Amino acid sequence: MSDVSMEKLVSLAKRRGFIYPGSEIYGGLAGTWDYGHYGSLLAYNIKDLWWKHFVEERDDNFAMTTPTLMSEAVWQASGHLDGFADPLIECNKCKHRFRGDQLEDKKKCPDCGGKLGEEKAFNLMLPVQLGSVEGKSNTAYLRGELAQGMFVNFKNTLDTLRPKLPFGLAQIGRAYRNEISPRDFLFRVREFDLMEFEYFVKEADWEKYFEMWKKEMWKWIERVGIKKNMVSELEVPEKDRAHYSKRTVDFEFDYPFGTKELYGLAYRTDYDLKKHAKASGLDLTYSDEEGNKFIPHVVEPTFGHGRTILAVMLSAYNEDKERVWLSFKPEVAPIKVAVFPLLRNKPELVERADEIYKSVKSYIPNTLWDDNGNVGKRYRRQDEIGTPLCITIDFETLEDKAVTVRDRDSMAQQRVKLDELENYLKKKLNG
Repeated sequence: MSDVSMEKLVSLAKRRGFIYPGSEIYGGLAGTWDYGHYGSLLAYNIKDLWWKHFVEERDDNFAMTTPTLMSEAVWQASGHLDGFADPLIECNKCKHRFRGDQLEDKKKCPDCGGKLGEEKAFNLMLPVQLGSVEGKSNTAYLRGELAQGMFVNFKNTLDTLRPKLPFGLAQIGRAYRNEISPRDFLFRVREFDLMEFEYFVKEADWEKYFEMWKKEMWKWIERVGIKKNMVSELEVPEKDRAHYSKRTVDFEFDYPFGTKELYGLAYRTDYDLKKHAKASGLDLTYSDEEGNKFIPHVVEPTFGHGRTILAVMLSAYNEDKERVWLSFKPEVAPIKVAVFPLLRNKPELVERADEIYKSVKSYIPNTLWDDNGNVGKRYRRQDEIGTPLCITIDFETLEDKAVTVRDRDSMAQQRVKLDELENYLKKKLNG
């Protein structure tokens, strides 16, 4: 279990402009969170890195973008309207609702002590009324997963790209689930981003590619800066697997509230394509080079974006008697470099510092100007933001054309000549 308390992390996230409670000025809305400047930059950097790792640096995954609104027929065919549910128990006295699988005592209410009702299935899909069609309500659904958008575009992909198996369709996008009891910061929420792809294979090859993607997911965990010693694999038993899965491995993380799911790797067989082929009446078969026609099977790696952010922040969190710092990897750090004039009331220093700041920002875009408070306070603030390097321009700079570069993790300071600064910074940030 993580050594960091959730209270400390949530406090830091709000104090430094990472993440705020959704609709906070009106008392908040459970299961929603707003991202401030640094949180938005961190979130974007993680998405960008994921896209590089799983799409841009490969030849077998293709990009896909689909709407958050999808036809009721999609979810009926996929089985989500019948099988996408959590066990719900309601208190007969206070009317509070709980997930049955999270209660130790399913007879006594943990809030008021009243008697709990019978457990029943609660569907997580969120319906939306889109006006009327010939006087009747037109129901659509906010998607609960990204996968169906890729499945309903399988034929379009075959017709336009002519891909050869194996290949994947990758997407980053928003999903919604009507959680009974959202909790634990970013872990269980009602609105969230997913990063996932559907990888289409021959049935005989699914185990090979399942193992391949398991290894690739471990590589991603290391690359994004999640501590590998805080992650473990769980072979999900049949009774706990989704209705479409024949095998699922969960990558679990040691959160402060316990060891819980971080990512999932599922073998969805040909379940989804068969269901959509039957419901739509379209031919969703694939023809290989020998002329054999068949419906491909699917291996699906799924990455929760919010859970990634949470795991990255928990992995990066460090604290001693003097300071708190987030040791983000440079690729995902919201700010890469901060530039300080030693004193904000000395025009000659400010002018030179501004020149250096603009120069650094031209080749490292996520560079920050900071002249608020003394240098020590600026260092501590940047440490909590997770900025890897800080540059201080002092009076000596005016004479020796060199600056002081301070490392976030070691706090070591080094004097660097201005004509060597660009190469020095890039080398430090790129490893």
